[in-house]
Amino acid sequence: MAKYIYQHTNWTNFHWQDHAINTVFGEVRNLQGKIIGQMNTVGFSIKEEANLSTLTLDVVKSSAIEGEQLNYDQVRSSIARRLGMDVAGMTSSSRDVEGVVEMMLDATQYYMKPLTEERLFGWHSELFPTGYSGMYKIEVAKYRTGEMQIVSGAMGKEKIHYHAPAPQYVKSEMDNFLMWFNSENNLDPVLKAAIAHFWFIIIHPFDDGNGRIARAITDLLLARSDKSTDRFYSMSSQILNEQKQYYAVLQKVQHSSGDITEWLVWFLNCLKNALIETEKSLQKVLLKAEFWNINEHTAINERQRIVLNKLLGDFVGKLTTSKWAKMTKSSQDTALRDIYDLVDKNILEKATSGGRSTHYFLRLNQKK
Repeated sequence: MAKYIYQHTNWTNFHWQDHAINTVFGEVRNLQGKIIGQMNTVGFSIKEEANLSTLTLDVVKSSAIEGEQLNYDQVRSSIARRLGMDVAGMTSSSRDVEGVVEMMLDATQYYMKPLTEERLFGWHSELFPTGYSGMYKIEVAKYRTGEMQIVSGAMGKEKIHYHAPAPQYVKSEMDNFLMWFNSENNLDPVLKAAIAHFWFIIIHPFDDGNGRIARAITDLLLARSDKSTDRFYSMSSQILNEQKQYYAVLQKVQHSSGDITEWLVWFLNCLKNALIETEKSLQKVLLKAEFWNINEHTAINERQRIVLNKLLGDFVGKLTTSKWAKMTKSSQDTALRDIYDLVDKNILEKATSGGRSTHYFLRLNQKK
C-alpha cells in the first residue's frame, strides 16, 4: 500500500507548483476584495443581516458535512444573541447548537488571537459538552490516545480510507503545527488556510470533530485574509456542495510525498465557487437595500414588510392572496387590503392573468 504523507521524513515541508495555482489564487483575491467593497456600500443593518446569514449558513453546513442536521432558526438566534443583535423571531437553542456556534464565533471574531492547544481543547469541549458523540463516549478536550481510522462500509466489509498518525505522535505533530500556525507570517492567509486545513486533517488529533475544527481553523484564516470579523461567504457551504470531490482529493493527496498542488488547486477553486455564489446572493442584498432606500418614507405596515422582505429574498412561486394570508397569519380580507394598498403605491403590480390564477409581483423599476 502507498505510504501516507506523514510517513515521509520532513513531511510538513509542503511544496506546490506556483504556475498551477496562480490564476485561481488571483481570481479568489480579486473576488474577496470586490465583495468586501460592495458590502461597504450598503447600510449597517443590511451588512449585519448578511453577516448573520453567512455565519448561520457556515455553522449549519459544517455540521451537515458530518451528517448532523442543526436547526437553522436555533443557530441563527444563538449567533444573533452572542453578537448582541436584535432579531425578530428569536428561539432558544439546544446545547449542541450553542457549542458549535461558540466555536465558530471564537474563530471568526477573534481571528488575530494565537491558536493554542488550550483554545483547540476549548473548541472541542464546546462540540462535545456531554462527553459523548452520539451514543459513544469519547475523549474530550484532549488529544486522542487511540488509533484513528476513517472507515466506511458494513461491519465485516469495512473499507479503510485513511489511517492517521499513531497516538504517541499526535502531541509532537500538533506542537509542530501550532508553532507553524503562530509564527508563519510570510504566506498569504488564503494559502495558509488551505495548508492548515490539510495539515490538521492529516494529523486528525481528536477522537471526533476533526472536520468541524479544521473548517473553523480555515474560517479563522479567511477572516484574517479579509481583515474583518464580518463573514459574507461560506467555505463550509461550498465544501458541502462539493463533498464528493473534497474527500476524493484528500484521499489522493494524503499519499503524496509532499507536493500538495492538487489540494491547493481544489481548495482555491472551491473558495472561488463560494465567492461566486456570494456575489449572486449579494445582488439580492443590494436590490433589497435599494428597495428600502427608495421606500424609506412610504407607509408600510408590519405584515407588508414581512411579505416584501420575502419577495426580495428567497420567495419561490407566485404571490397570491392566500399565500399572503398564510405568511402573515391574517384573514383573506386583510391580505387583499394589504395587497391593494401596495398596488396603489406602485410597489406591487397585478399580473394580467385573472380569475383563480390572480397573482401579484414586485415592481423593481421604482425611482426615488
